[in-house]
Amino acid sequence: MTRKETYDIIFLELRSYVNFKRRKERRREVKKILRLLILTGAVVGLISLSAFEVQAQRKATFPFYIYKDKLSRGNHYCPSGWMGDYSAIRLNDNCKEDPYKGKTCMKWTYSGEATEGASWAGVFWQNPPNNWGKIKGGYDLTGAKKLTFWARGEKGGEIVEFKVGGITGDYSDTTEVTTGPISLTKDWKQYTIDLSDEDLSYISGGFCWVASALDVPEGGITFYLDEIVYEK
Repeated sequence: MTRKETYDIIFLELRSYVNFKRRKERRREVKKILRLLILTGAVVGLISLSAFEVQAQRKATFPFYIYKDKLSRGNHYCPSGWMGDYSAIRLNDNCKEDPYKGKTCMKWTYSGEATEGASWAGVFWQNPPNNWGKIKGGYDLTGAKKLTFWARGEKGGEIVEFKVGGITGDYSDTTEVTTGPISLTKDWKQYTIDLSDEDLSYISGGFCWVASALDVPEGGITFYLDEIVYEK
């Protein structure tokens, strides 16, 4: 074997060894990166879950608004729980037609049509949105003595029921209180739901309205809501 051939063999062996070492080092680096990503993901997940738990069990301070004005930073809950003949409902939460206070109010329209075969309709304000008791998201409203809101009908005589609480499921509300059916007036009027003797430690359904198709005249009903707030 010539010296050149010997050097060629040594060179090939060294190159093979170096490539092998590089592959091993790359594999080790990849494993380190994967372990870091898994650990980071787990930490982020724990932080996110912890943050959600804190938010879910957050205690309310008063006055605690559900609706003050469109996009008000003081608003809580979301009118996401459309029920019954939900497709017969229309909402304008930026209505500027004679709000009771501020720049806007909520305008609700219910046609009374049995679009889903229910013959009734209603909406829950929920936290978080679309929470039907499946996840923990209620507020601790302990200390509130009442919920007040202002309402008026387009024509007067619109019959609507209003409620606090009533969400059931794995995480149920600790109470349910209703006004019973109310005949609204054409002018703004304040209504009060007494909560002085209620357990408000967990409420994910902060507010609700319900109407029966039997009480809806031809052409439907339109009513307005404003200044929905929990008070001490």
